[in-house]
Parts: sequence; structure tokens; C-alpha cells
Amino acid sequence: MKKAEYDELIKMLKDRFTKNMQRHKGINWEKVEQKLLASPKKLQALNEMENTKGEPDVIGYDKKTNEFIFVDCSAESPAGRRSICYDRKALDSRKENKPGGNAIEMATAIGIELLTEQEYRELQELGEFDKKTSSWIKTPDNVRDLGGALFCDRRYNQVFVYHNGAESYYAARGFRGKLIV
Repeated sequence: MKKAEYDELIKMLKDRFTKNMQRHKGINWEKVEQKLLASPKKLQALNEMENTKGEPDVIGYDKKTNEFIFVDCSAESPAGRRSICYDRKALDSRKENKPGGNAIEMATAIGIELLTEQEYRELQELGEFDKKTSSWIKTPDNVRDLGGALFCDRRYNQVFVYHNGAESYYAARGFRGKLIV
């Protein structure tokens, strides 16, 4: 990224931060910005989160590690990360009608992690997300070993966790990511 692109991204993130103060009470933007400016690799990951329509925002701060937590806060599962299966094993198992990719490898390429069920539920306490879409979440090994994967959404004012074959994919299912800065 060029300096002008970094500056534009920082401005966009600051504007989102300012408009959504309920997501990060007690967190000071100047401290977030200092961390971002010292972490070009993290800025690149945030830029890719933005490019895939994730609308990343700060949702927490870890006092022990002095790190900020960014999560995709788009109203629906990020549009640039949908119609994908769960992981490489699932993608390779499809003989026909393969999706364009998988959540685990896409997250790794961006430099982020899929949310866990707990993290997804915590995000839902900050707003109402995935009312029309769903998002793959980090699946426990014992479920994945049996061929399944988990995803979540919000319906009827409740957060639901579901299962599906890891090789499945739908136009309305993507994934949300987390980045520690």
C-alpha cells in the first residue's frame, strides 16, 4: 500500500470508530491509530477486510497484551467473502460445482481468524448482524473430523448456531474475521 492508501484507510477506520462508539466504550482512537501506524502488516489486513466489504471496527481492548481487537462489523456477512465452503479439505471433496474458495484459507490469506462461537455471540451484543446472511465460525475439531462445520446467524432476535457439511456453500454464507492489533 502507498502512503495515500494508508491515510485513506486510517481516515475511514476513524470515521467508522467515531460513528459507532457503542462498540468500543472507553477506547481512545489516538491509541488505536498509534498501534495501526506501527503495524503496516496489520493495516494491510484491515485494508483487505475493507476491500471484501467487512467494515472492520474496534470492538475491544486486551489490557494484558495492550492490543486492540478489530472484527468485521458489516450488517451482513462480508459480501466479498461469500459462496465459499469451510476449508481446503471440504473444497477438495467436491467433485462438481466447486465454490470459488474456502473460509479458512481466505482468512489466512487476509491475515485474520474466523470468529469462535463465543466471539460471534459477543459481537451480536454490540448490534444486530447477519439478519439475512450467515457466517461460518471456527469449528471444533471433533465436529470437523466428522465432516461438519458450524455457522451462525441472527433470526427472530436470537443468535443461532447451526451445522452443515463443511463442503456446503451458499450465496448468503460467508465469514467474519478478527484481527488483533
